Amino acid sequence: MKKVYMIALVLLVALAGIAFAGGAKEEPKVLRLITWSGYAPAELVEKFKEETGITVEVILSNNEEMISKLRATRGGGFDLAQPSQDRISSVAKQYGIYQPIDYSKVNTDQLDPSLVAAVKKNTMVDGKPYAVPHVYGTSGLVVNKEKAPDIKDYKDLFDTKYTGRVSYRMKRPTLLAMGFSFGYDPFSLYDDKVAYQKFLDEIAEKLIAAKPVVRNYWDNGDQLLESLRSGELWAAMAWEQAGWKLYEENPNIDYIAPTSGAMAWVDTFAIPAKSENVEGAYKWINFILRPENAAIFTNAEKYGTASKDAGKFLDANIAANFKRGLPPEALANTNWYPTVPPGLEEMEGKVMDKIKAAK
Repeated sequence: MKKVYMIALVLLVALAGIAFAGGAKEEPKVLRLITWSGYAPAELVEKFKEETGITVEVILSNNEEMISKLRATRGGGFDLAQPSQDRISSVAKQYGIYQPIDYSKVNTDQLDPSLVAAVKKNTMVDGKPYAVPHVYGTSGLVVNKEKAPDIKDYKDLFDTKYTGRVSYRMKRPTLLAMGFSFGYDPFSLYDDKVAYQKFLDEIAEKLIAAKPVVRNYWDNGDQLLESLRSGELWAAMAWEQAGWKLYEENPNIDYIAPTSGAMAWVDTFAIPAKSENVEGAYKWINFILRPENAAIFTNAEKYGTASKDAGKFLDANIAANFKRGLPPEALANTNWYPTVPPGLEEMEGKVMDKIKAAK
């Protein structure tokens, strides 16, 4: 009887093991990441595989392609995507290609809180955030401090004492930046086209009145750098990388975050609606934003990272650039681009044509 009992027990355990094995779902060993060039360094892909056993398949893309590919599959085909924050909420609402972010699975302790707050706000759909911040870039002022020590904000480029020595692009970021500098909040007007048109008309008047001061509306980055390098220009609206490149040659020229706030974009992590490796996606997000890993990206690409302690691992000259130009207080004061509602860019285009045509 005892022997029969033992045999039955062994059979029961064996059957339970078979049932468990059949019911257990093996974790996927591949993470399909659609992202921008440089955002998934090979050394980090290899390190992630060593730590997790997950192979990252990197597909290079851009905002338009990401939307197109995910629309075609209704959010399938990829496990993790990296759209800019201003390209998320509208397509999430319209096409349902992304799923909400479960922030309980994100290690927010290692992220800059102002960036997290901005991305949550700007990717919110039905009360749920759809993205995690990864990297950012800004547009502010590149100034020869020896020649133009009083230029601290965008509107200072209108000062007649700098006639012929300043430049900016005639693009939508200039309209918005000048708006913030003159006390407007253009983003708060996005959903009111009448109010937004009024804002555009008022900024256009200021830009037209300032035409005698500006040397040109630049459209070639290399030419802009040469004009600043030679002393032909003393100040311009430009990106931080331009200012830091010139600073290496001449410490009198540097990037400045304007007092009204730099204009900035953020590229994020968003999880496609039909991701087949959601857990792997969260593992990659937390891994790539670990300070020592995030610093590898910034050292190579020179763009800022949402990882707040990455500065401890940056090359000395790159860390110094961020400390001078984009310290935490400047980052907290930054104006992050939200999603642009349909029709606004057409309105802005007409205003810019009017400014360029004015005598």
